[in-house]
Amino acid sequence: MTQKTPGPFTSLVPIVLASGSPRRRELLADLGLDFEVAPSRAEEPAPLPGELPTDYAARMAEMKTAEVAARFPDRIVLGADTIVVLGDRIMGKPSDAAQALAMLTALSGQTHQVITAFCLVLPGHDTVTRTATTDVDMRTSTETELRAYIATGEPTDKAGAYAIQGVGTFLVTAIRGSYTNVVGLPVARVLKTLLESGVVVPGGIAAS
Repeated sequence: MTQKTPGPFTSLVPIVLASGSPRRRELLADLGLDFEVAPSRAEEPAPLPGELPTDYAARMAEMKTAEVAARFPDRIVLGADTIVVLGDRIMGKPSDAAQALAMLTALSGQTHQVITAFCLVLPGHDTVTRTATTDVDMRTSTETELRAYIATGEPTDKAGAYAIQGVGTFLVTAIRGSYTNVVGLPVARVLKTLLESGVVVPGGIAAS
């Protein structure tokens, strides 16, 4: 069980985070929630022909969450998937430095969208899936700058090959929408869903 940190909310039931992302783990912990981490083992297939980015992200989130929910049938399971979209191009995590450079070069000087879909599996296997989209403006960067950034190793496991909360913050000039959505989890939207589902309450209300 992840160590609970002081926060404004309390978990009423056991939660499993179906993701190994340290960013998502930190965002949930900051709320004060108790949860266990069980990364999904589900495969991540390519988008289907003509599949909209939001539909693809939702499908991935549901697949990842369902795989973990099958292992924890008595728990609340929360999973998510984040993609970067430039025009009609969906960008996941780069496979190598060359692909990271290609992604960052394409994003340089452009506005793209970050879409995160999250899925909540409740007792009885009721499923709630939501998506959030944030517009992100990128500065125009030189190839030398991008190669230097890639050399830090940060882009390796990031959708679109950058991290807005890390070294890659220098790439971003403005955002419109949820900042935490770009990090990997739209916290306000997730919290609203958890509250409405009776999974969490404001701190101090839960029985000790």
